[in-house]
Amino acid sequence: MTTKLKNVAVVGATGAVGNEMIETLEQRKFPVGNIRLLASANSAGKTLPFNGKEVTVEELTEDSFKGIEIALFSAGAERSKKFAPHAVKAGAVVIDNSSAFRMDAGVPLVVPEVNAHAIKLHKGIIANPNCSTIQMVVALNPLHKKAKIKRIVVSTYQSVSGAGQKGINELNNQVRALYSFQSVKKKAFPHQIAFNCLPQIDVFNPDGYTKEEQKMVNETRKIMEAPEILVSPTAVRVPVFHAHSESVNVEFESDISPEEAKEILSKAPGCKVVDDPANFSYPLAIDAAGTDDVFIGRIRRDATVKHGLNMWIVSDNIRKGAALNAVQIAELL
Repeated sequence: MTTKLKNVAVVGATGAVGNEMIETLEQRKFPVGNIRLLASANSAGKTLPFNGKEVTVEELTEDSFKGIEIALFSAGAERSKKFAPHAVKAGAVVIDNSSAFRMDAGVPLVVPEVNAHAIKLHKGIIANPNCSTIQMVVALNPLHKKAKIKRIVVSTYQSVSGAGQKGINELNNQVRALYSFQSVKKKAFPHQIAFNCLPQIDVFNPDGYTKEEQKMVNETRKIMEAPEILVSPTAVRVPVFHAHSESVNVEFESDISPEEAKEILSKAPGCKVVDDPANFSYPLAIDAAGTDDVFIGRIRRDATVKHGLNMWIVSDNIRKGAALNAVQIAELL
């Protein structure tokens, strides 16, 4: 059977996630008929490679979506709110990487390894979850099916690429400045990020949690279809270029041993167990960068609760945490 080619638009094509979306479409041989690369007026006229050809970037407008069947959005919440409805009106299905629609009741929030069935409920827009949420639910959902999860305590160690290209540039520039005995300049982050850890990602809510932390609470419950799960997050930005790491403590309703967890996760889609501490083998950000899998290791009992496990979860936030997840949704469409 011949696969029907699809006309695809990538919104925010010149950004870090947009670039990764284009590469992922090519690497996974997505059946693209025509591709339209859209960005701001400042980027219009630039060219980007796709399938051996140079494609000219066009300015994003309300009329950009004629003939488009799938639109991958990676240009931020405000642009998604403004332009996604126009894409849907033109007949496209929007897969949006921003936070604009994630918690809308009528918009599926999808991680294909967890809740692919939710895709069929879309009304023109499908939301891509937050990067830190994606990798956590990919690892935890297979365990939740075995022994229901009661509570999650998660501390994240998130790379600067989570803030986009400006975050990558800022860490690079600050490291260079410090090694040259120059003063550092900060713009992307509220404090120096080079050789530092910042316990703030996004703005603070009145309750003292950041928006990033609240996303992990709300999105985990929606994706796993388990509103009763308690989630206690702390999100930290660290001076790493690519891949997010997470220390995750999970309390289950019934017993699950570390050995059972490793066996389940070794067979789970999108998961790769790297857990041999005696030989210094555990997930590392530098190993996860540029790869598709969610890596899980240091799986061990939590002796302070009846049915608890601790684990270390690492994944490339731009790849699985954004571009790959979106393309996987498009493939299922």
